[in-house]
Amino acid sequence: MSDDARQALLRQSAEHHVAFVNLQFTDILGMVKTVTIPVEELEDALGHGVWFDGSSIEGFARSFESDMYLVPDPASWALIPWDQEEGLATARLICNIFTPDGKPFPGDPRHVLATVARQAADLGYGFSVAPELEFFLFRTDEEGRATNNPHDHAGYFDVSTDQATLIRRQMVRALRAMGIVIEAAHHEVAAGQHEIDLRYAEVVRAADDTVTTRVALKAIAQLRGLYATFMPKPLAGVNGNGMHVHQSLIDLVTGENAFADSDDPYGLSLVARHFIAGLLLHARAMCAVLAPLVNSYKRLVPGFEAPVHISWGRTNRSALVRVPRITSGRARSTRVELRCPDPSCNPYLAYAVMLAAGLDGVRRQLPLREAAEEDLFHVDPRARGLATLPLSLGAALDALREDEIIQQALGPYVFERFLDAKQQEWESYRSYVSQWEIERYMPIF
Repeated sequence: MSDDARQALLRQSAEHHVAFVNLQFTDILGMVKTVTIPVEELEDALGHGVWFDGSSIEGFARSFESDMYLVPDPASWALIPWDQEEGLATARLICNIFTPDGKPFPGDPRHVLATVARQAADLGYGFSVAPELEFFLFRTDEEGRATNNPHDHAGYFDVSTDQATLIRRQMVRALRAMGIVIEAAHHEVAAGQHEIDLRYAEVVRAADDTVTTRVALKAIAQLRGLYATFMPKPLAGVNGNGMHVHQSLIDLVTGENAFADSDDPYGLSLVARHFIAGLLLHARAMCAVLAPLVNSYKRLVPGFEAPVHISWGRTNRSALVRVPRITSGRARSTRVELRCPDPSCNPYLAYAVMLAAGLDGVRRQLPLREAAEEDLFHVDPRARGLATLPLSLGAALDALREDEIIQQALGPYVFERFLDAKQQEWESYRSYVSQWEIERYMPIF
């Protein structure tokens, strides 16, 4: 970090009367972790990092190799809007993680994403993404614990019955105060369900913003006596929470959108078509990272606007990859939308595997099959030769074990530990006897 950047942060902390600084990072599963330091320690932290014990962090290190240190990224500085009590004002810095010998920690998800982004840069491309985060607002009980009772009973884009209009505005205001640009916020299809859309950003910044958005939305909801959940399928029989991710490659020499070609019927360049082919080829393996919970696969079922078949199209919202229409003359907006991720994923790892899959298509110039524009929920996909996404977390993990490109994107350290953690989750679920089974089978057998 340059001395100018260090001094600029110290001046900002003094101007805003900051008392504490949260040094933030994520574990392999995407859970946000924080080390809080008094502002008096900020100068030393900026100059030398902050040591911490990683042995208790999910997937990080064993007890005999636990020492590592956090190096703050000055570009991530932000005041925490909901934590500005007089005398206790708190700021946030997102950190990179290093080992005692000064090397990037291979288990740091932010490092994993930065590594794949550098591979794209070596090919002459920058990668930009814009996620759409869906979430539910549930009421809490007398003890402040979450219930499954939706906060309202409005529907898609409703106004008069949408009781969370003010709350969403407060969420957007908090995010804007932290430097995150929001394009839109609205009520979603299910009762109590909402969506907030982030503007395009360079991929590492976009992952930082995605993590920050999840933290902020939960905090603002809690201040209103509500619980915000990004669980993929918290209620049966209604739409689940997705995180559609819009993405495009940018030519680093010209600054132009490398996906755009006005002569193509879909407005797509050959690079874009190869990129989509890569996404489709690696979709099954990516699901383990993009839809990482047992519960994720209760969202990826027919009938609730979530993809099931590995296909692409424009008008077809049952497709895995959709090419949104753009306004005439705005080729820079050309993008593809991947619809299988959900907001429980680790954004750093999710964006890394998406980019790696697309780049594999570009490098190998993979051909893109014909678009599927019909509603795939009402046709026989076998007649179209379409494969399906995994039906369970177990099947997704099997696909991940067979895909070297996605494994390489994660790196051996993260791949092994992520796979182990998720396999344990899957085995625990498989051996659990649910209330549904008791009610269905006990009276009969």
